[in-house]
Amino acid sequence: MAEQIIARGAIAREVGKPSRIETIIVPAPGPGEARIRILASGVCHTDLSVRNGVFGTDGFPFLLGHEGAGIVESAGEGVTNVKEGDHVILAWRAPCGECRFCLAAKPHLCASSLNATTKMRAEDDGVELNAVLGIGTFCTHTLVHAKQCIPIDPSLPKGQMSLIGCGVMTGVGAALYTAKVEPGSSVAVFGCGGVGDSVIMGSRIAGATTIIAVDLDDTKLEWAKGFGATHLVNPTHGDPVQQIKDLTGGYGVNFSFEAVG
Repeated sequence: MAEQIIARGAIAREVGKPSRIETIIVPAPGPGEARIRILASGVCHTDLSVRNGVFGTDGFPFLLGHEGAGIVESAGEGVTNVKEGDHVILAWRAPCGECRFCLAAKPHLCASSLNATTKMRAEDDGVELNAVLGIGTFCTHTLVHAKQCIPIDPSLPKGQMSLIGCGVMTGVGAALYTAKVEPGSSVAVFGCGGVGDSVIMGSRIAGATTIIAVDLDDTKLEWAKGFGATHLVNPTHGDPVQQIKDLTGGYGVNFSFEAVG
């Protein structure tokens, strides 16, 4: 049987104050939960927003981080989707499968996403920690609901895989499930960072044939081509609206996404 372990993590204790690396207690996973040894974590602006109190101030202290990849260190009772030793990425959005949205085949709108109920704690004062978006990845180990774990091939690079759990699923999901980009359609994506490039990738997967990447940075535009952009527009070289019209026979695009931030 697994026992609690001592780990380290980045903790935000007060609104707007610098986070600190602290020693934390990660309990044994309860029923339906898994304890993960973190190998890589993405960095997202949402964690800065949490630390700065943008989403409220009632949840402090927070264990920061919500994009991660690692290895299942132990699994709780009743867990069947992962086992000890599995390499996984973590998803903060784990559909419950039972709410009205899940039952209507719209799991991306789940009203009761699954999170671990067992709490991690700071070692020095024993205070319970709220893991950002139910994940907490700025740490050596974390505790999550097992349904937040998606097994992956162990050979895949964990740094890249860690991004899938937030930025990639946000962009791809926006194209496939929110906008429902159609085959043969035209798309414009403003902002070619992680989310924007993921929108481009999702649009390509959906079958869009004209995918226009718009950004002020020519390097980012070149990167966007690798994700599926068919045309590149830099607003410093001319009116972007006119450039898009010129690329679409004067009609404009069927779908437009803002991913500047």
